[in-house]
Amino acid sequence: MRRIVVFFCFLLALNVGFSQNQLSWQGYFSYNEIKDVANATSVLFAASENALFSKNTLSNTLKTTTTIDGLSGLTISALYHSATFNKTIVGYENGLLIVINENNGSMLKVVDIINKQLPANIKKINHFMEYQGILYVSCDFGIVQFNLNTQLFGDTYFIGDLGKEISVKQTAVFEGNLYAATENGIRRAAITNSNLIDYQQWTILLTDNWSGITAFGSDLYASTTNGAIYKYGLNSFSIVQSFGDTIVDLRSDANNLIVTTPSQISIFGSGLFLIKQINSTQILDKNPIFTCATIVNANLFLGTKENGLLATTLSVGAPIVDSTPLGPLRNAIFSFQVTPTELWAVYGGYTGDYNPYSYNSSGPNLYGISRFNSQGWLSIPADDVLGAKSISRIIIDPNDAAKVYASSFFSGLLRIENEVPNFLYNQTNSGLESIAFLGPTYIDVRINGTAFDKSGNLWVTNSRIENGLKVLRSNGQWQSYSLNTIAEKSIDVSMGSMLIDKNSTKWIASNTDGVIAFNESGTPTFKKITFGADKGNLPTTDVRALAIDTNNQLWIGTTKGLRVLSNVNNFQNTTALTTKPIIILEDEVAQELLFEQFINAIVVDGANNKWVGTADSGVFLLSSNGQKTIYHFTTNNSPLPSNTINDIGINSVTGEVFIATTKGMISFKGVATGASDSLNNVYVYPNPVRPEFSGTVKIAGLLDRANVKITDIEGNLVHEAVSEGGTIEWDTTAFGKYKVASGVYMIFISAEDGVETKVKKVMIVR
Repeated sequence: MRRIVVFFCFLLALNVGFSQNQLSWQGYFSYNEIKDVANATSVLFAASENALFSKNTLSNTLKTTTTIDGLSGLTISALYHSATFNKTIVGYENGLLIVINENNGSMLKVVDIINKQLPANIKKINHFMEYQGILYVSCDFGIVQFNLNTQLFGDTYFIGDLGKEISVKQTAVFEGNLYAATENGIRRAAITNSNLIDYQQWTILLTDNWSGITAFGSDLYASTTNGAIYKYGLNSFSIVQSFGDTIVDLRSDANNLIVTTPSQISIFGSGLFLIKQINSTQILDKNPIFTCATIVNANLFLGTKENGLLATTLSVGAPIVDSTPLGPLRNAIFSFQVTPTELWAVYGGYTGDYNPYSYNSSGPNLYGISRFNSQGWLSIPADDVLGAKSISRIIIDPNDAAKVYASSFFSGLLRIENEVPNFLYNQTNSGLESIAFLGPTYIDVRINGTAFDKSGNLWVTNSRIENGLKVLRSNGQWQSYSLNTIAEKSIDVSMGSMLIDKNSTKWIASNTDGVIAFNESGTPTFKKITFGADKGNLPTTDVRALAIDTNNQLWIGTTKGLRVLSNVNNFQNTTALTTKPIIILEDEVAQELLFEQFINAIVVDGANNKWVGTADSGVFLLSSNGQKTIYHFTTNNSPLPSNTINDIGINSVTGEVFIATTKGMISFKGVATGASDSLNNVYVYPNPVRPEFSGTVKIAGLLDRANVKITDIEGNLVHEAVSEGGTIEWDTTAFGKYKVASGVYMIFISAEDGVETKVKKVMIVR
């Protein structure tokens, strides 16, 4: 069944200023993987993979917090809210701690744990426990004190044998003692002991691998990883309940003890009286894997691994509803396509060596598909994609937006009509073929790059077979073209993205043969651009990204850098297609632009600038000729949640640049829009320009190469520019020298040939 979520416009207005000219950003994060929950008197706080949200149970209002607001894009592992200090504390797997002041929204990033001289893999924060203004932080190496008032770290307790590191899962204070549930026993010390940094002050009460410990009423309870609940009494622990499954979360409040296993959530009152129990099998349309649970004002919130946050009450038979904020199915969008009206995203794919079996350590993966438009997010769950695994790309039919095709790098080509998957092209019902070298009975149909030509034919790449280039004609017939004449060894070729130029030449990225080009007009002809000075001058045969700019240049992103083919029109009349690097001056020394960079994506915006996404260095915005790096966005200077960029796409009408990373998708509110066909829809914003505004004035809806002159009311020229694309910016200065005064300014616009003109006005208030 399709999952359709309601659109909330406030979720689409998440902007924040960063160091690069207070740029405008927006986040599109998934909230489906709940890591932890916390609560105040009437507010529920939830942490997903790398974003937060809170819900006021009285007003029913929802608030989200993401990297746009200052969070890290790393993986969250623990969450806590201090009612006393009105602060929310976020813990991460790498040891980062972020303190959010709920009074003003400010954030403090604390890196003391990250900076400890310890192995990086034992710095994970597992749990927070507050006692008398001190937060006891349970980590994979021990316990750290954090003062919630001064926001400074205190002592660190290494309480393993002989003072070594030990993974502490949870702490609790009970009858004057501090208890720690560890991977090797429950350990106890007096909370008033001023020398707890001495491991000899800690007593081991019971061995075993413990997952949690909490004080509830007049009792102390602890859980083991094998699913048993123990109660403390007479100076020892004794088993009181067995769940037969791993206990992943144990917590309590004034009235309830909450025990969570992957398949069951149990609520107990005093004396371990069972109040309510929810099994995952009760939620038929989801069958979720539970991760945690909490209670706020008699509302029971259930965290899940893939199905977000569910909500119900403690009443018998109460319905279970979805309380998850809007977002894509997953954060790790592998690729997407965006048009002026919608965006489609997929999550399958393959590793860097085109291996679908190792992707996310469990491939070939069966994931769903997401679509976003003005009505909100629509999710097609994995159960509805007709078994198509490792879906790596998606394309919208330019002649019929209701028809979409998703490439499966394992199962074939999935057709979606009116948002419903209805046909899977594979080796039995189409011209697509399974790889043959694993034997005739093993099925593995690797479809990846897709592109529509101007006749409405859909071209697809079918990797690791001889007839690797296929076309689904507009009449429904399939045709195949052999790669044997062009590839070194066709059954070894894995193909990535594909695009078609205005001459109907297909340009295909491959991992073994560089760029494969094909044109079927007249005599079908293959050519390729590959490694070596006499074979195309690529730095490697492994090509990952292709883009054709407005000057008909082919920009080629490889696993070892960037190359440019000067003119795609030369395909038919040139025997050798040779590329060149872009040479720039850096500190007066000639350098190759993006030397040795692993490039995953290249997109050309409306001003002919190039957006380049890399495997580990973030995003570069390059000028049209590549000689200037306009921006270089990373996790350090922007809301990017990761420096690993999977895909980039641009809404040609709004100029919004979408960037998909391994940890979530964000967008940059750019101004480089596609050129218009006339000057009939030219508009100026903001207008008027008020004193508090610090950005630039945009003149949009322009023809390409339109001449724009701005004068004051007396006719004095203050700015002049020629558009590249559909938008230009004015910084409201007189040729960059000084801010112009308050007043009305005239904007005179003319087409390149002077035939079409337009006049606009803008008011500036200082």
